Amino acid sequence: MRNVLNSKLPGGTGGDVAVRLQAYLARAGVASRRASERLIAAGRVSVNGAVVTEMGAKTLPGDIVCVDGQPARPESRRHYIALNKPPLYLCSAGDAENRPLAGDLLPPEIQERLYSIGRLDYRSRGLILFTNDGMFASKLGHPSSNIEKEYIIEASGAIDGGVADSFLAGIEIEGTLYRAIEIERLGRKALRVVLIEGKNRELRRVFSHFRLHPVSLRRIRIGPVRLGDLAEGRSRPLSAAELEALDRSVLRPAVTRSQK
Repeated sequence: MRNVLNSKLPGGTGGDVAVRLQAYLARAGVASRRASERLIAAGRVSVNGAVVTEMGAKTLPGDIVCVDGQPARPESRRHYIALNKPPLYLCSAGDAENRPLAGDLLPPEIQERLYSIGRLDYRSRGLILFTNDGMFASKLGHPSSNIEKEYIIEASGAIDGGVADSFLAGIEIEGTLYRAIEIERLGRKALRVVLIEGKNRELRRVFSHFRLHPVSLRRIRIGPVRLGDLAEGRSRPLSAAELEALDRSVLRPAVTRSQK
């Protein structure tokens, strides 16, 4: 992982070595490697005018690679941004209903196309990371990364002690297992919860299982990166120290904790 923010990177793919198409797209800042694979499978990527749908396809320096007809070239600058997403913003590249996008809150001086690492759902608020470094996004977004994510949840009613106990032990809902690694009670209606995997809408599904409605769901930490006092709707670049700490966090095995 590069630990110098927005540093200049060499152009092209390096020498005459062929690289896998999904890796090229990740380096070009189009999307993470996994998301790039989906673009290829959907027939949205072409090389020298020919649509490519095979995962094993490779590209050489000088090839013209396009996504949806638009050229995709390796970008010279990399950005690693922390954003405090307000509620009612989508972590998406676009929306058919023209709802506000979290990416629109990023600094306008950043000309490169950035995308979120993971997501926060439409109604949730708090910390979300953006980058145009596909390799970085793939590493952090992979289920094996063991990156902790910390949330503050305020419910519509009093939270019974059994909710925390069950969530720590593991709850199976419609065939999917949900488990927190740490829970702290902050009041009758509020909990601080730490997750590892962060399955889609995990906290909302668990609270709904106990007939509780989250009035507020806010993410305050991703691994070593904390939301801190960053104002809602504002963003900041990650520091070199945070990038190095993220790299170490990915290599560290998950630790099971208990309720406080």
